[in-house]
Amino acid sequence: GYRLAMIWAGAGVLWIAAGAQTAGISGYQHGAWHTAYLVMAASMSLGLVTVLLSPEPLRRPMPVAKNALDWLRGALVEPFADFLRRYQWQAALILALIAIYRISDVVMGIMANPFYVDMGYTKAEVATVTKVYGVIMTLAGAFVGGAMAMRLGVMRVLMLGAVLSAASNLLFAALSTRGHDLTGLIFVISADNLAGGIASAAFIAYLSSLTNVNYSATQYALFSSMMLLLPKFIAGYSGWFVDAFGYQHFFTATALLGAPVLLLVWLAARVKRV
Repeated sequence: GYRLAMIWAGAGVLWIAAGAQTAGISGYQHGAWHTAYLVMAASMSLGLVTVLLSPEPLRRPMPVAKNALDWLRGALVEPFADFLRRYQWQAALILALIAIYRISDVVMGIMANPFYVDMGYTKAEVATVTKVYGVIMTLAGAFVGGAMAMRLGVMRVLMLGAVLSAASNLLFAALSTRGHDLTGLIFVISADNLAGGIASAAFIAYLSSLTNVNYSATQYALFSSMMLLLPKFIAGYSGWFVDAFGYQHFFTATALLGAPVLLLVWLAARVKRV
């Protein structure tokens, strides 16, 4: 259901906008996107009704905090302190890897839609290739990555995912020189989403292995939040870089951002698990 919702929210909105736009008029059409957003908003009603009709889950008794400071210590400070106690100086290495592991994908991904527009791909083409076929390839990658992690070990697949994620950005660099090439787009999106699925599966397994069962939810939330902090900040300068140097150099630069990740994965593989 979650994946179907992703396809509807991603591909569906583009299909609706493409169908609602006026023929013969190029560029942004307010009316088409107005219709698409209204349909997406109406789609939320299904979830609202489902939640309203669902029974209340059983309540689990939780220890009562003495005050706000005590609650903050138990909810945030202690889970992070536990991680530092277990890994000591190696915690810095692990946190650095978490902070930049997906940097190539995140920095590149923010310019994906402008790239499709500038290359002349239609909304329907983008919807079909990236939001439907791309989601399917991501699922395939996640399945492959999970199976490989069980057989080869998490760190090996984590390294493979880092290599593939960076390498797939070089395919975008090559695609940027070809203009409107639908066959090329299908191939590049397939490779990129397959690589992303493998990397995501390995990364989730790695993050899960770092958590303490007593603080698993809080520690996982902290780790996953750190994963996007630095990449999103750097991604804010992506538009300026593309304007100054072009898409080919931009995609190549995002691939090079993945080089430090390889070193950190190699070092993290030597960290003793606690």
